[in-house]
Amino acid sequence: MKISIAELRDLTTKAIASFGYNEEETAAIREILLYAQLRGNNQGVVKLIGKGIPRDPAFGEIVIEKETPLSARINGNRNHAMVVVNKALEIVAAKVEKSGFGIAGTFNTNTSSGAIGYFASELARRGFIGFVFSRSSERVAMHGSYEPVFGTNPLAIGIPTGDDPIVLDMSTAAISYYGLVEAVTAGSDIPGDIAYDASGQPTTSPAEAIKGAIRSFDRGYKGSALGMIGEILAGPLVGAAFCGLGDSKGNWGHLIFAIDPDLLGDRDEFLANVKRVIGKVKSTRRLPGADEILVPGERGSRTARECLEEGEIDIEDNLLAELRKVAGEA
Repeated sequence: MKISIAELRDLTTKAIASFGYNEEETAAIREILLYAQLRGNNQGVVKLIGKGIPRDPAFGEIVIEKETPLSARINGNRNHAMVVVNKALEIVAAKVEKSGFGIAGTFNTNTSSGAIGYFASELARRGFIGFVFSRSSERVAMHGSYEPVFGTNPLAIGIPTGDDPIVLDMSTAAISYYGLVEAVTAGSDIPGDIAYDASGQPTTSPAEAIKGAIRSFDRGYKGSALGMIGEILAGPLVGAAFCGLGDSKGNWGHLIFAIDPDLLGDRDEFLANVKRVIGKVKSTRRLPGADEILVPGERGSRTARECLEEGEIDIEDNLLAELRKVAGEA
């Protein structure tokens, strides 16, 4: 069903606030969710249905536990990950503005940080190269196993261009957990090669996949290896749980860092050469059936721009009905 962007923003704001978040926190979470929704990313408003995003009753003040001119280690103190990583983004941006490089790790959050491309994109729009890694509770099996041992462990890289940034935002899993939730909500099957049920058999049922394990994005060793690297960078490095060790359901971790292109050369020259890369890639000879060569993030940025220009977005009927319930407008 198509609804106006204005109505979607209103429903999303009300739904988030219904979980007890204050105005500032609600605004931060809303922008991250809508960033995903407008781009057709399954890290959007689906997060507000079902169990939703209740505030942890044990939450406390977000604390920087260790800091240097280039770095910060942030204890999220059970606050929502989107709020904590958004704070980390601002800390990293301030450090890279001053020193050319900034890095922050967060731990002690127990909710999803959403589409981490949002954070990489924000850094890129400010002229920096941004990197973000995230881990969560165990959903993904190592190649050769059907036991979940890693989170879906997305990574995102944002590169400034002077226009829409290049943004690689990818899960190291074949499907995100919320992709399974969306499939359950819509009553649809999943491809038969992306997940196992609890007994290790391939399954097309998203509900059975939730009970079992997701495969890596390439269904092979390389994808699993990349997921393992993410587990380490957003786990042991930042003081978060990992591989089911420690408080895996309550101590999720993130790593975010940024580089100013001026640190290694000239920003304007870098931006000009990035545009040359884009031009060259898009002008390469196309295979039959390929109408256009797209660079990372281009499809999502184009989709978001079209939705905003039209002032409307198409939302799956069941998802919209559930969102209205959470927002108190059923």
